[in-house]
Amino acid sequence: MDNLTHSLFGAVLGQTGLKRKTGLGMPALIIGANLPDVDATCVTLGTVSLAMRRGITHGPIAWVLLPLVLAALLYGYDRWQQKRGKRPADRLPVHFTWLYALAFIGCLSHPFLDWLNSYGIRFLEPFSSRWFYGDILFIIDIWLWLGLGFALWFSRRREKTGGHWQRPAQVALVATFLYIGINAAISHLQVAAARQNVAGANVVIPNLLPVTSWQRVMITGAGDGLWVVDGKSYGDVPLSQCDLDAARAADPEVEAFLFWSRAPYVWRQGENWILGDARFVDGRAGFMLPLPPGVCGP
Repeated sequence: MDNLTHSLFGAVLGQTGLKRKTGLGMPALIIGANLPDVDATCVTLGTVSLAMRRGITHGPIAWVLLPLVLAALLYGYDRWQQKRGKRPADRLPVHFTWLYALAFIGCLSHPFLDWLNSYGIRFLEPFSSRWFYGDILFIIDIWLWLGLGFALWFSRRREKTGGHWQRPAQVALVATFLYIGINAAISHLQVAAARQNVAGANVVIPNLLPVTSWQRVMITGAGDGLWVVDGKSYGDVPLSQCDLDAARAADPEVEAFLFWSRAPYVWRQGENWILGDARFVDGRAGFMLPLPPGVCGP
C-alpha cells in the first residue's frame, strides 16, 4: 500500500491505547509501519529495482532487525534529549522493551497491507523468493484513507476533551478488517466465476481499482503469455516463441522484469519487441521494456 495508508494504520494502532505503553510509542508505531520501505531507495536503478522491491526488507529477518534498530534510535534520542535538558516534561517514561514491541507491531503491519494488492510481496525473502499476492485492494485505497483518517481525527479530538478516545480507533480497526474481508470474498468469487466461465483460464488475476474497490478487471490466460484483460487480448505471440534465456543473458533488466512479472507478454512495435505485464497494460513507465533484437524472431 502507499505510505499514507501505512502511516494512518500505525497511528490508529497507537490511538487504540498502545501509544501509552511507553514514551515515543506513537513514533515507534508510525515509523515502524513504514520502515520496510527503506528499499524504495533502489528505484534509482530503474527496471532492475523491480526485482529488489518488496523483498528482503519485507521478510522475516527484517521484521526482527528493523524494529530493533528503530527502538534503539528512539531510545537513544530520548536519552540525548534528557542529557541536554530538552526532554518534554509530559512524555511518558521510555521503556526499550515496549518500544521494540510497538516498532515490531508497526513493522509487521507493513507486509500485511502490502500483500493485499496484486503487485506482490516476497514474505519469505531471503529464504525463498516466491511472490505472494492478496488480490484484495488497490495499492491506493481512498476508503481506507477516509475511514482511518476520520477515526484518527475523532480519536485525537476525544483525547483532548477527556472522552473515551480509544474507542474510535478500535472501531476503525474492526471496520478495516471487515472491509478487507468483504473485498477478499469479492475477489474469491470473481476468480471462481472466471475459472468456470472462461475456457483455458489456467491463470486468473483480479486486478483492483482505486475507487470502485468492489469491482475487478479480470485478467485470464493459459500461462503462455497470451492474456485477455477485460475482454481485450494482449500478447502478439506466445512466450515460447521468444528466446527469453538469451534475452536475460543479454540484458539484466530483462532478468529483473521477468523475475518480478506475474503476467508477462510481448508485442510488436515497429521492428522491436516489447515486454510488458498484463496487470499494467496502460504501458506505465517502468512496466514495459524493449527486448534485445532477434530474441522473438522476425
